[in-house]
Amino acid sequence: MPAIRTVSNIKTNLLRPALTSHFEVELGVPNALRGFLGNGQEKLNLMCSEAVLPGSQLATIEITNDFQGVTERHAYRRQFDQSIDLTFYVDADKYIPIKFFERWLSLAMNEGSDNEMSREYYSYRASYPDRYTATGLTVRKFERDHKSQLEYEFVKSFPLAITSMPVSYEASSLLKCSVQMTYIRYILKGNKSGNLSPGGSVYTPFQQSQYNAGGFLSGIAANLVDSAVDRATGNDMLGDIAGGLAGRAVQNLF
Repeated sequence: MPAIRTVSNIKTNLLRPALTSHFEVELGVPNALRGFLGNGQEKLNLMCSEAVLPGSQLATIEITNDFQGVTERHAYRRQFDQSIDLTFYVDADKYIPIKFFERWLSLAMNEGSDNEMSREYYSYRASYPDRYTATGLTVRKFERDHKSQLEYEFVKSFPLAITSMPVSYEASSLLKCSVQMTYIRYILKGNKSGNLSPGGSVYTPFQQSQYNAGGFLSGIAANLVDSAVDRATGNDMLGDIAGGLAGRAVQNLF
């Protein structure tokens, strides 16, 4: 039956939605570009006027042969969005966002000086990724009271593209620089509980592998003992009991 709710209950649960206008962005900067920004990184962070909270999805494989008439989908990989879009206000003094991200792209391609690039037969060789990727790109979503917060950290980020910025003699508007940042994955801070065993304890990857190996070997041991006792006694129940005890004994070794 539909539940009867009071007005106070509705106010508590529905009348405090999250707002899109409360957020901040902190850029991760490669070591080679820290001198270029100097003390202007905080100003660049504040210039970010638009950001996107990232998304991801699970890649699955279709299983059709385990149960008759049943189609299952098993997850085998988490796929992250390929990029995140950031938009920055451009200051009228130094055009910091445009110059900074152009410099970052030049760093990735290991471009030379202006004179070198103006030559007709100029060529370049791309830098190694560790030189132009950065850690520390963070998007924080919070509310007016700062009590609730989401924090996304992006691993090995760098600008993939700078969107073109049209200018015209018509009515003036704010000049904005939009940048597409790519990354390997993101981490939603404070939202991980680790791998859980059937009993609820947290397993490290090594402990998880031991647990998996123990389950595999215990199954083999249980089947062997079950078959041997069945043949020796002719009693299927005794075989099941002996197989279960053998399986648990092997599992405890791991």
